[in-house]
Amino acid sequence: MTRQSVLYLSHGAPPLADDPLWTQQLRDWSTSIERPTAILIVSAHWEEAPLTIGATETVPLVYDFWGFPDHYYQVKYPAPGAPALAGRVRSLLRSAATPIADDPARGLDHGAYVPMVEMYPEADIPVLQISMPTLDPAALFEIGRKLAPLRDEGVLIVGSGFFTHNLSAMTPELGAGHAPPAWSSEFDDWGDRAIVANDVDALIDFERKAPAARLAHPRTEHFAPLFVSLGASVDTLSNQKSVIDGFWFGLAKRSWQFD
Repeated sequence: MTRQSVLYLSHGAPPLADDPLWTQQLRDWSTSIERPTAILIVSAHWEEAPLTIGATETVPLVYDFWGFPDHYYQVKYPAPGAPALAGRVRSLLRSAATPIADDPARGLDHGAYVPMVEMYPEADIPVLQISMPTLDPAALFEIGRKLAPLRDEGVLIVGSGFFTHNLSAMTPELGAGHAPPAWSSEFDDWGDRAIVANDVDALIDFERKAPAARLAHPRTEHFAPLFVSLGASVDTLSNQKSVIDGFWFGLAKRSWQFD
């Protein structure tokens, strides 16, 4: 079995399903990588300490958004549970003295299922979600590093966030394809160059090193999953590629694959 890729993707909101370009990009991406044995997702939308393992059997999704049309709350994604993967996560993290909890009723949130619906629509691959116990980049990087052995078992590790994320500065009246504001394009360019250069130190210190960091991420939960992905791929960081770029309502949807 070849070593599985690691992804960081910008997951969009539920209306991502209405964007023909983005959905096609996600579908094409999934077909370009080896089919995983299971998928482990860290989403911007689940912060809980200690690190918590979600449901290991199929349970209802978490519709963690408000004010959308009813049909977005009717989406289903009955992916198989992943109890064996949960066991491996516990083993890898407990051996490193990382505290762990379980939430067997907690289903996939929209940061997990929205992109999975597009990438693996048959919902036939086991999916497990774990929480972010902190937003500290260095701590998340270490969690990713501890989980890296899963790659050799065919597990696709996915950090799901958004490369820039400032909802209060969005201008939806301009449409999804309008030119991005400077704060979003500047941060996107800096992040692209930092990842290509393998400058992990600068990325971990992005709140001080990146231009417009406070505007691009007033709160950092959507950038934070990147550090789990970086940690899980630390020994192959020279094999990274930006698979999706561009902007959606002014937000950078840049997404990465680490091989």
